[in-house]
Amino acid sequence: MPSRSPNAADRLLALADNALKTLAGGVHAARPRPLAAAAELDPAARRDAARVLRADHAAEVCSQALYQGQAWTARDAALRAHFALAARDACDHLAWCDQRLRELGAAPSPLNPLWYATALGAGLLAGRVAAGRASLGLAVETELQAERRLDADMRRLPPADSVSRALLEQMRDDEAARARAAERLGAQPLPRPLRALMRAGARLMSAAAGAV
Repeated sequence: MPSRSPNAADRLLALADNALKTLAGGVHAARPRPLAAAAELDPAARRDAARVLRADHAAEVCSQALYQGQAWTARDAALRAHFALAARDACDHLAWCDQRLRELGAAPSPLNPLWYATALGAGLLAGRVAAGRASLGLAVETELQAERRLDADMRRLPPADSVSRALLEQMRDDEAARARAAERLGAQPLPRPLRALMRAGARLMSAAAGAV
């Protein structure tokens, strides 16, 4: 019997299931986490590393929600496939960060439901009102800003935390690869004011997520 294509109800259920798993810590990585030799961290170093990882975990909550929203509203099959793959990568990053937070004796930000809802709304809106190239431009800018954030976060990590550093390095490389893929699909650069607004929002989110 031939399999049927998922309809709107199926996709809505999948979106709701993803939201529940994301916010309840039920996301599983498809790829193994990058490994590095572990060193014992003192309590202060563990707290500093946890602040960094908590903010990056929140950023991946946002990325996954954004791409889920864009995939939901994309009219072109190639765009839907691109955003679905980007969301899958974000699931890996989310699971890796969640695992590392547990190892550090820390929990994700309690504000994650707010970040998820905001980013999902942005993705749905972008996919609905923006043409394909503009929606891809949002993805490129998201990835470029994530690269810069991860570079800065690696400098903020305690020097002895090679485990978190290996994780963030792989995440940064994945962000760069996704940006290049979106550019190959014809992404249109975003206007400067919108890029500045995104940077301001990302800084606010990182500060709030790292603090609580």
